[in-house]
Amino acid sequence: MSFSGEVKAELEKHISKSRHCQLAELAAIISFSGRMILTGADPRLEIATEHAGLAKKCYTLLKRAFDISAELSEQNPGVLYIEEQDAMRRVLMALKFLEEDGSLHPFRQAVNGMLLQKSCCRRTFVRGAFLASGSMSDPHKSYHFEIVCATPQQAEQLRTVISDFGMDAKVVERKKHHVVYLKEGAQIVDMLNIMEAHVALMNLENVRILKEMRNSVNRQVNCETANINKTVNAAVKQIEDIKFIQEKGRLQELPDNLYEMAQVRLEHPEAPLKELGAYLNPPVGKSGVNHRLRKISEIAENMRV
Repeated sequence: MSFSGEVKAELEKHISKSRHCQLAELAAIISFSGRMILTGADPRLEIATEHAGLAKKCYTLLKRAFDISAELSEQNPGVLYIEEQDAMRRVLMALKFLEEDGSLHPFRQAVNGMLLQKSCCRRTFVRGAFLASGSMSDPHKSYHFEIVCATPQQAEQLRTVISDFGMDAKVVERKKHHVVYLKEGAQIVDMLNIMEAHVALMNLENVRILKEMRNSVNRQVNCETANINKTVNAAVKQIEDIKFIQEKGRLQELPDNLYEMAQVRLEHPEAPLKELGAYLNPPVGKSGVNHRLRKISEIAENMRV
């Protein structure tokens, strides 16, 4: 099962105890996955999901919030529906999709804000939207959380609700849809906490810790490698300069301190500056060694002109 599937499987088992939270989650699921189907003279409310687990969760939410037994499709385990007209009317009116005069608000527009006044309800709203139309990438590969919306109004409401929790959700248009997304690992962890996917949150945190440790080690290795390369390149250049002066027969013309420095460098081509200083008599610190080698390089450069 994909990581996204694991998150959804965990969330499908989570049923809020408060009726107002149950209504907010149902409103989100119907907004993203609900549709009205004409069957003869009377319509029926159908919720078409991609997972049987979500259909079963909707069945449980409807039972607890309205004491309604929806019908689960035998042909498609991800679909459930309500055909009984009074039951359907009660559900749609409670979720603010249906007015007293019988006018029906489009499901794909924004959900009525009265259902999202409490922070806990906004949490379940996001959870319902994710279950109905969301996905996550494998955190081993990348960090990406998204919910696909049918309309700009639906996307803007969802973005606003997510932003209320302190996250910088973005919206991008993709083909005919609008996608609300997060791309930062820390924010996706927060999102899992908001939706109450605590097992998935721990799994993601473990992946993040391992990736950060690996990246830290890689940075350290790269830094040490760069320093080693820099040291080696400098030593090679110093030896080339000394040998050039030697080939010109002018090495012994150097001042005593520089001549001694050149001899020590030739005798210890791989030694770092601090170690080279210890071979001098009297010993010289790292900065003194560096100063002498730089003087030798300047003399070599002047001779090359």
